[in-house]
Amino acid sequence: MATSRDDFVIAFRSAFLKKKDKQKFSLISLIFLSILILILSSLNFKMIKIIKSGINEIIYRTSYIISIPENKIKNINNQLKTHFKIYYDYQNLESELRSLKQKKLTNDFLKLENEKLRKLMNEGINSNEIVAKVLIDRESPFLKSIILNKGSREKVKIGMAILDGIYLVGKIIEVNYTNSRALLLSDINSKIPVILQPLDIQAIASGVGKEHGNIQFSKEEYKESFKTNEVIVYTSGLGGLFKPGLPVGKIFKDDINKVYYFSDFSQLDYVKINSYNFVGNN
Repeated sequence: MATSRDDFVIAFRSAFLKKKDKQKFSLISLIFLSILILILSSLNFKMIKIIKSGINEIIYRTSYIISIPENKIKNINNQLKTHFKIYYDYQNLESELRSLKQKKLTNDFLKLENEKLRKLMNEGINSNEIVAKVLIDRESPFLKSIILNKGSREKVKIGMAILDGIYLVGKIIEVNYTNSRALLLSDINSKIPVILQPLDIQAIASGVGKEHGNIQFSKEEYKESFKTNEVIVYTSGLGGLFKPGLPVGKIFKDDINKVYYFSDFSQLDYVKINSYNFVGNN
């Protein structure tokens, strides 16, 4: 009889404590336990207060101890971020400083070159300037010239320099009473003596009918002298046709046989016709 009763109790517990029933039982137990604690707390039992205080103390201490590694990790992370930010800012400042130093060196060089060229351009040279409008742009695959609205009436003469601002673009080759024709530097018949700065090398710039010209060097060691990224091409003044120091174009290190003109000859609208009289020459 007792055995059958024990079997009944075991069967009842197994049925009651199935998975879903276990969850319900645990939830109900927690609810009843919470209600019991609230009731006992409201009755101000001393023992309950002590237990509650002890539980809070354990919770607070445990929370503090647990938070120590987390706070340490946060501090280390913040320090690392600050360190990397400082390093990144340092790298940027170092790069900017290097760039500024390079620009300063370039500016100092250009300043010295400008002073040197200004002396060359102004020493013993008188200049007369006439502003002219481009009437016709005669262009063929290799021949490049422009027609200007100034001629012998304005004292324009063959050989005068044509400037686009400060840049040399050509010379007068034909003069009529009210107009004249100028041969551009890009024409295949154009050849002018130039100097390459800062290399201080004499050369000849010749037109090829394109937006760039060719450079005919007078020194075989030119390639070895080319240590900068680019050089500026100026008129050398040899032959007495153009005054020295008129900017013509640039030569780049990766293509040292070509001079790229400063001016876009297809966009010329107004130009200056200049004549240079060298003092002391008859």
